[in-house]
Amino acid sequence: MARVAVPDTAACNPLGYVLGNYASNIGSAGMAFATAVYQSSRLPLRVLEAARYRTAQINGCMVCQGMRAAKHVDPMLAGSGGDASASIVARGGASPDEAFYAAIEAWRDSPLFSEPERLAIEHAERMAEDPQGFAEDEVYWQRLHRAFSDDETVDLTLCVAAWMAMGRVTHVLELDTVCMDDMLAA
Repeated sequence: MARVAVPDTAACNPLGYVLGNYASNIGSAGMAFATAVYQSSRLPLRVLEAARYRTAQINGCMVCQGMRAAKHVDPMLAGSGGDASASIVARGGASPDEAFYAAIEAWRDSPLFSEPERLAIEHAERMAEDPQGFAEDEVYWQRLHRAFSDDETVDLTLCVAAWMAMGRVTHVLELDTVCMDDMLAA
């Protein structure tokens, strides 16, 4: 049950309703941040999905865990006034399959991930669970800088920050009780 009032007419998209009707200036900024991630990140789709999905698991957001970029990003952008032709999906590149998503929680032991994908998962995990602890982990930063340029490191960090913020808002306010397909149909 949502922790703020959501009318029955908005039951298929409670997050959209809440962001548009409560603290709407901040909600609009949050949606603009999310839109920018899906339109402007230059990282490969599998790298982004690795970090996004691990963030979703940590946040506990059921909508985020049900989202599959290859299926949902372009319709989400189109529905929110974004530019689907510029999306992380429209750029092309390999799309994750369900085995990819299933392996993310146990990423350290899975052979399915490239080094950049592993680092993206680790970056998301460390940002969410130990932001102070990895700040001075020079071995980690050396590994990250071997795989990602400074631009890519900032890109990844901002993407994870957007997913952490919006996923936690969605989960904490219990707006994650519908699936992504229902939200897009609303």
